[in-house]
Amino acid sequence: MIRYLVAAALLLPLAACSQGGQKPAAGDLNAELQPQMLAWRTALEANHVACKTKVDGKGCESFEVTCKAAQDISPEEKAKGVTAQVIAAMTFNGRTADGSSGKPGSAFAQFTKTGDSWTRTEAKPVNMSTCAPL
Repeated sequence: MIRYLVAAALLLPLAACSQGGQKPAAGDLNAELQPQMLAWRTALEANHVACKTKVDGKGCESFEVTCKAAQDISPEEKAKGVTAQVIAAMTFNGRTADGSSGKPGSAFAQFTKTGDSWTRTEAKPVNMSTCAPL
C-alpha cells in the first residue's frame, strides 16, 4: 500500500504539466476559434445596442456561446481555399447606469477559415441551442 502511495506522489507533479503556449492541434476548431470568439465578444461589447450603457468601461455581461456548429463547404468555397466554416450564437445582457442587468442581447456569426486565417461575418439567426437554421 505504501509503495502505491509513494508512486502516486511521485507521479502527481507530472499530472500538473500542461501544453500551454503551444499552437492548437491541426483540425481542433474549438481551440483555433478561441481567439476569434474573444474578438467577437469584444466587438459586441463595443458596438451592440444592448451594450450601449457602460459601467466601469463594460457595457454587457454574462456572455455565453450557446452553440457552435461546423458548416458544409460548397465546391465553390473549396475552390476559393475555404477549409472550415463554423456558425455560432452568443447571448449576453446589457447593463443599466446603476450597474444592474439591462436589456438582453444575442448575436450570430459565421467564421470562415481560408488558409491559416479566420474571418468573421454576421450571420442570420439560428436555433440558439442547436445552431440549426430557422
